[in-house]
Parts: sequence; structure tokens; C-alpha cells
Amino acid sequence: MFKAPAFWAAGSASVWPLLLGPLATLYGLGNRLNRAFATAPENPIPVISVGNLVAGGAGKTPVALALAGLLQKAGQRPHFVSRGYGGKLTGPVRVDPKAHRASDTGDEPLLLAEVAPTWIGRDRPQAVTAAAKAGASCIVADDAHQTYRLRRTASILVVDSDYGFGNGRLLPAGPLREEIAAGLARSDAIVILGDGTAPLPDLGAKPVFRARLVPHPEDVHHLQGKRVLAFAGIARPEKFFSSLEQAGAIIAGRRPFPDHMAYDEDLIMRLVEDAHAQKAVPVTTAKDLVRFPPEARPMVECLRVTLRFDDESAVARFLTERLPHV
Repeated sequence: MFKAPAFWAAGSASVWPLLLGPLATLYGLGNRLNRAFATAPENPIPVISVGNLVAGGAGKTPVALALAGLLQKAGQRPHFVSRGYGGKLTGPVRVDPKAHRASDTGDEPLLLAEVAPTWIGRDRPQAVTAAAKAGASCIVADDAHQTYRLRRTASILVVDSDYGFGNGRLLPAGPLREEIAAGLARSDAIVILGDGTAPLPDLGAKPVFRARLVPHPEDVHHLQGKRVLAFAGIARPEKFFSSLEQAGAIIAGRRPFPDHMAYDEDLIMRLVEDAHAQKAVPVTTAKDLVRFPPEARPMVECLRVTLRFDDESAVARFLTERLPHV
């Protein structure tokens, strides 16, 4: 489980970034060495990488899902490849939503597998090869920007407009997985998610696509006007709470948990009982719900969100240019 410390945010007055500076320097050195000495084998099919520069969520998985949808519209057979963070399987193995749980695969792969065939692989080139043998025409690699052993046809960097790059420091002094300049240089396009105003550096001349997360209409209709106990174990739970408010729900209570929170039966029952005590219904995210035991899922409501590009045709043209056969 992971919870980003407050001092990672831009504008923090904490002394921790300075105190942790030497460790961040060592982390940066290790990252540069890893990048310099990694060798990436040729892929049998094109690979589109989706990633970000900060630890925690920036909206990578919704972007990956949206890109796969565009590829499917173009007649492609995209498969997803994921490391399977938080799961015990090392792969390569194809995710089976009926047989696998989040403890096996991690939570994101179970969501990805609802849209297209999904493969877990700690060795991602092996997972790409397995997907190609299974009939994939291209790969969407989720959270792969720092997977230096994976050769990419296109690299798409996702930026949360509310958070940006935090305080601009490397782990653990800040949220950065690598230097901003290096990460931007290896990207072919940027997706900026939301309408926030976090400061961003010059992104250069590469394509920049705007996108936003939109609540599912059926869930909006179902939750509008309802009192809810909202809880989420994602990188930034406040974004989920804001989505609920936009959907017209009346939030009676908020329960933020660390990212990738593992829910056990006792915690679920406490949340359900707390909700009932407040004459509310418990509501969480789709990503949280897949971490529930299957028998507990009917006890909790879910607000699903989908990603919409402001200019979907521009994204489709970018894919066509990078993948000429699309």
C-alpha cells in the first residue's frame, strides 16, 4: 500500500525534501545507470507505452483503456501488458477475471481485462511475445515508461493537471521516478488529465492531448441525490470524492485509504455499518471494488469513470502516424 506524503506536493514548506536530498541523489544515479545499461529486444508487434513520471496515480490506466478502445475502432486487436503491481503472479500469464483475484494480478489488470486480453509479466518483453503468439496485433503497455527493457513504438506520458510533477524532486525527497527532462525526452506525446493549474515545465513541440474523467451515466443516475459514505484506496482519493459530488451524490462521510489498499472482511463490514449508521450507502471506485472478495462486492455501490479526449480525432491521427497499419 502507498500513500504519497504531503511534502511531495508543489509549494510544501517541509524540510523533508532537503533532508532526503542525498537519498534522492543516489536514487537518481541508480535510475540513470539502469537506463544506460538496459537492453531492449525487438518486439514482434508494435508497443504503445503509457506511463507517468510520478509515483502514484496520474490516470495511466484510464488512458490505456481509452487508447485500446480507439485501436479496436480502427480494426486492431490490442492486448494489454502489465507488470501486475501488487499481485503474486510473475507471468507471463493471461489474466482471467473469473479465476484471478487482485492478490494474483494486482487491481489494474482486472480492469484492463474487461476491455481487451491482458497479460501479466514481470519480464514485459516476454509478455509481449506471449500476447503476439495469442493473436494480438499491437500492445498497450500500462505503466511502462520506466521499463527500460521494453522497446516502444510510441511512448505516451500522462500528467495529472492538479498535481503536475509535485515538488520536482526525485524519490524519496519528492514523487519523481526519474528526472523530468529525461522522462519528457523519451515521450512522443503528452496527455494532460483534467483542468487543474499545477505548474508544468515547457513540454516542447510534441503533441499534447487534453482529457478528462467522466462518471458513467448509469451510475450518475443511480447515485444522484443519494447520501453516500465514500471511500477509496487510490493515489488521490479526493479526485474520487470530487467526482461523486459532480455526479450529484450527497457525501455523508469520506474515508481515504492508501493506494492499492487490501480490503479484508472486517474492514468492509465496518464501512458498511458506518454507512448504515449515517443513513447512507457505501460507495467506492471500480479499482477498489476488484480488490474485494467477490461475495462482498454486492454490499457496496460503485462509481465508474471513463476517459474522454477533448479531441479524439487528433489522438487517432497520432496513432495512425506511429502505427502506419492502423
